[in-house]
Amino acid sequence: MLYCLPDFLHNYRSLLRNPHQPSARPTRPFTMTVSYPFQTVFAVPMTCDSCVKDVSDSLYKLGGITKVEADLKDQLLSVEGTAAPSAIVDAIQATGRDAILRGSGVSNSAAVSILESFYQADGNGGASKWDDERTRDVRGLARMVQVSPTTTLIDLTLRGVAPGSYRATIREYGNLETGASSTGPVWSGSSEGAAAKGFLGTFEVGKDGRGSAYLDKPFQIWEIIGHAMVVSRQDESAGILKNDPDTVVGVIARSAGVWDNDKTVCSCTGKTLWEERKDEVQKGML
Repeated sequence: MLYCLPDFLHNYRSLLRNPHQPSARPTRPFTMTVSYPFQTVFAVPMTCDSCVKDVSDSLYKLGGITKVEADLKDQLLSVEGTAAPSAIVDAIQATGRDAILRGSGVSNSAAVSILESFYQADGNGGASKWDDERTRDVRGLARMVQVSPTTTLIDLTLRGVAPGSYRATIREYGNLETGASSTGPVWSGSSEGAAAKGFLGTFEVGKDGRGSAYLDKPFQIWEIIGHAMVVSRQDESAGILKNDPDTVVGVIARSAGVWDNDKTVCSCTGKTLWEERKDEVQKGML
């Protein structure tokens, strides 16, 4: 599975270097709803109609796919439905082709969090403010897209962690100065006494070190931008989160909507979309 947008990682790293604590915003009423269809665009290397057919056939085998359209000239694939973007990427890669997500939903309705380990190899289980981002391992990815005025879908994946039950949360702050330890409590997102919006749920990671969850939650994208996401096996009742080997964290940053991103060369590195992909996969990007 893979997520790569030209300039996105540069902007994401800048956000990490300048953490902030999102200001409180007024709460809004909501109603829990079922999954909504949405559109996602991927860059996929395709050279002919046969390529399009191979990819389309693989995608239609997934539940929830309602429409697949290809643009051979620009090497883009548009997919509509309710299937998780991670499942779509897996289905495309099953045909022997790469896939890079270029955008989801309408403008200003999508976000992403690259989940990294802040655990130090010396075994101290801490992360100092001088922690070098180049040494961190990517262990997961969360894609988020708002599909209605009150509902956001979250496509969460983990790889390379120990088997077991994991708890996914959005935190009150986006400060990663000391990794998970500086992200604060679970984001409340509402008035005192109400259930915390930031608790996303629990899911299982198998013996192969992989796990995933596909959730719908009653909040809007604008509410969570700049907050941190933490996925961990830790029991928070024991105190502040530690940076252990199976705790991953990332800042939630806005990402492109469908057709918002037409760049094929990264302005900060000069590398093509696919060169950026290769570099990020080597770092553990899904």
